[in-house]
Amino acid sequence: MSINCIRALIEKAAVACPDKVAVIDGSKKLTYADLFRKVNQIARYLSELALPSGSRIGIYSHKSSEQIIAMLALLSTEYIFVPISRLLKPEQVEHIINDCGMTCIITDKSKIKSIDEIKFSGKVVTYEASERDIVSFEEIYKCCSDAFTCNIGDYKNAAITYSFGLTGFPRGIVITHRNLIDSARVASNYLELKESDVISGTLPFILDYGLNQLFCSIYNHATLALHSLVLPSDFFNHLINDGVTVLPLMPPHITQMFESDPKRIPNAKLLANVRIVTSSGGKITPKMIADIEERYPSAKFYSMHGLTEAFRSTYLDPAQLKIRPNSIGKPIPGVEIHVINEQGLECQPREIGELIHRGGYIYKGYWKSKEDTQKRYKSIAILDKVVNLEGDLTDEIVVASGDFVYRDEEGYLYFVSRKDDMIKVSGFRISPYEIESVVHDKLPLIAQCAVFSIENEKTEEEIVMVYSAAREISKNEIVFELKKHLPNHMIPSIILHKEKLPQTSPSEAKIDKEVLKKMVMELR
Repeated sequence: MSINCIRALIEKAAVACPDKVAVIDGSKKLTYADLFRKVNQIARYLSELALPSGSRIGIYSHKSSEQIIAMLALLSTEYIFVPISRLLKPEQVEHIINDCGMTCIITDKSKIKSIDEIKFSGKVVTYEASERDIVSFEEIYKCCSDAFTCNIGDYKNAAITYSFGLTGFPRGIVITHRNLIDSARVASNYLELKESDVISGTLPFILDYGLNQLFCSIYNHATLALHSLVLPSDFFNHLINDGVTVLPLMPPHITQMFESDPKRIPNAKLLANVRIVTSSGGKITPKMIADIEERYPSAKFYSMHGLTEAFRSTYLDPAQLKIRPNSIGKPIPGVEIHVINEQGLECQPREIGELIHRGGYIYKGYWKSKEDTQKRYKSIAILDKVVNLEGDLTDEIVVASGDFVYRDEEGYLYFVSRKDDMIKVSGFRISPYEIESVVHDKLPLIAQCAVFSIENEKTEEEIVMVYSAAREISKNEIVFELKKHLPNHMIPSIILHKEKLPQTSPSEAKIDKEVLKKMVMELR
């Protein structure tokens, strides 16, 4: 077995610190010895199913210690695990099952009805025993031996994670065992994680950022404390009661955390244990920075930028957060970032170009989608005007991210827009992100906003802004503020208020601009 796989980490932790608490799940605690024993039992049972090597097995359930065991058991076999958000609709789950050819699903009792609804014909395994003729973890623990060995190569496919694109149905990205261990190693390195850390398992285990919570915990022999972010009061109890020291979040979670009555937010002294807060997957606003600084006085705040096609590209050193709050930072260790213009040349400072990711942490590609893979995964030859390739093999793969960014004079990177999101008005190319940034910075009453375009015969495209806020704000008030900071051609002509903005998937916490665009078109 390769040392560069998660299985090797579990074995090592079970030997090095068997009595250390590995997982906190409410009142339930599992030591590394407990975890290893249960993982072996489930892995042994799954291997005895005698499915072909590389078979896709889904995990479709609520967050729990059993879900952790299921993931680690699958990563101990030659099967590929496919996390499925429990919040997805039946047709979306069915799409994932059919797209990857899933042969088995591990679930909890509450999801059996949903699986029946989509008429899944493969094998089903549940955590809890039920009246149905379905094998459960409870039965496996009673009957299966914990003697299990495996021989996994780090180059083998480990997981397929699905995220939403513009089509409305999620696309799968293939991740190897080496990818998972590398991402745990590099994040642990630049975050300076420790064995004494308690990492909050707040993010869902369906994408790499959420999965990395678990793998970083095992890599450092630390503790993972599970929690589902529902109410701010519950969330703060989790931080205090579980003694959380490392808190991974997404920007919408930071907003939700401080939406409740300020009197219900604990005194900063009670949150002093938190020494690291991380955020990825969206823009950090000045209010978020101020709230984190006020309530988490001991914490370093890391803003990070990742890609669908690679684990992570950049992070901003916490010391730079107030100096350049809008920056996505500099490359993480082991990564080389180039900003390329249309001529294939490296962009000058402040010149906007496409972010090209070279080096480590690049995933394998899109599952059964040659077109998507070829669009993003390119030969190193695209950098032939930038780097000296003499003697190099041009079969090295880099990621053409589709992200428009620029560097400042000190080399710090700034996100501008996704390539596909750019708006063209009267000959001007406009980034929705730039408008959204001004809204976040200058209109604090607005909780969230989405900027996009619809077709307009006179100006090519018409800029639309939809926002959520506690109350509707006068359009004139919004326009007046925006005109202080933006040229006239960047001012939205349509501004709409909604109590809540739709998300592509509740677990991904990304605003669904396609739904909003459809809504605007229906209003015209």
